[in-house]
Amino acid sequence: MALRTLEYGGPTLRLPSPVLELREEQLGRRGVRLILKRDDLISRDLPGNKWRKLKYNLAAAAAAGHRTLLTFGGAYSNHIRATAGAGSVFGFDTIGVIRGEEHLPLNPVLAEATDRGMRLVYMDRTTYRSKHEPATVEGLRATYGDFYLIPEGGSNELAVRGCAELAAEIEDQVPDVDLVCCPTGTGGTLAGIAGGLGAGRRAAGFAVLKGAGFLVDDVADLQRRTFGATTDNWTIELGFHFGGYAKTSTDLTAFRTQFAERHDLDLDLDLDRVYVAKMMAGIFSMTEAGRIPAGSTVVAVITG
Repeated sequence: MALRTLEYGGPTLRLPSPVLELREEQLGRRGVRLILKRDDLISRDLPGNKWRKLKYNLAAAAAAGHRTLLTFGGAYSNHIRATAGAGSVFGFDTIGVIRGEEHLPLNPVLAEATDRGMRLVYMDRTTYRSKHEPATVEGLRATYGDFYLIPEGGSNELAVRGCAELAAEIEDQVPDVDLVCCPTGTGGTLAGIAGGLGAGRRAAGFAVLKGAGFLVDDVADLQRRTFGATTDNWTIELGFHFGGYAKTSTDLTAFRTQFAERHDLDLDLDLDRVYVAKMMAGIFSMTEAGRIPAGSTVVAVITG
C-alpha cells in the first residue's frame, strides 16, 4: 500500500527530539553516562513514541480512505490519548475500546481522550483477551461500522518502522551510544529501536506489566514481520514493573520524587509512574548491580 504524506495542522513537530545529559553521582561512580532522549517533547498532541508509531498508520488509513480509527487500551493508556489527539489533528473520528468497566469520573487520560473527540466503549476483560481475533473485530465492525484498526499500543509493522527511525536519530545525536533503553508495554518501540541500531549497540526494554514474559515472543514476531528476521541485540527486563501496569510502590514513589527534584523535572509530565519512572529505576538498579558495564553511554527514551 502506498503511503502518502499527511498534512499536519497542529503545532510544529519537534524533530529530531532533543537529548539531555544528566549528571548523576550514583551512575558516575560506576562510570555510566546517562542521556535522556526527550521524545515526549515532539508534540503536545502526539508525544514521543506515539507519533512514531502512529504516523505511518495514519498515512495508511488516509490512503485507504478510512475516516475512523479504532484502537484498544487500558484505562491509563497513553496510546488511547495519543490516538484521540491524532484524530482531532488529522480529521479522523476515533473509537477507543477500553479494557474493563467504565469508572466515573473519568481519569485524566480518558477525560482528555473524550475532550479530543474520542468515543469510549468498554469491553469485559474476557472478551478483551480475544480483541484481535477475527470474530471480535467483525463484531466491532457490525456495531460501529467501517474503521482502520490500530492494535493495542499501536504496535504493528508500520509502528515498528516508525520506531526504527528513532534509533537512527539517537545514533546521530549520541554517536558513542552503547545501550538504548525504553519502557515496554506492547513491544513495538523496542522492536523498532533494536532493528534500527547499528552494529555493537544494544537495546533494553523495561516491561511495565507483571508477568510479561510473553513480550519476548511478541517483540521477536514484530521484528520478523517488519524486517524479515529477528535481531539479537535486545533484552526485556521483567523485574521492574513495581506491582504491574499502572501500579506503583513506596520504593518507586521515593525514587521518582527524588530523581525529579534533583533534575527539576515535572513528576507527571517528565517522569510518569506508569512507564518512564519504572525504566529509570531499572537503569539505576542494573548499574548498581554491574549489569551495565563501566564506560557505557546509556540513552533513556522518555516516551511521553
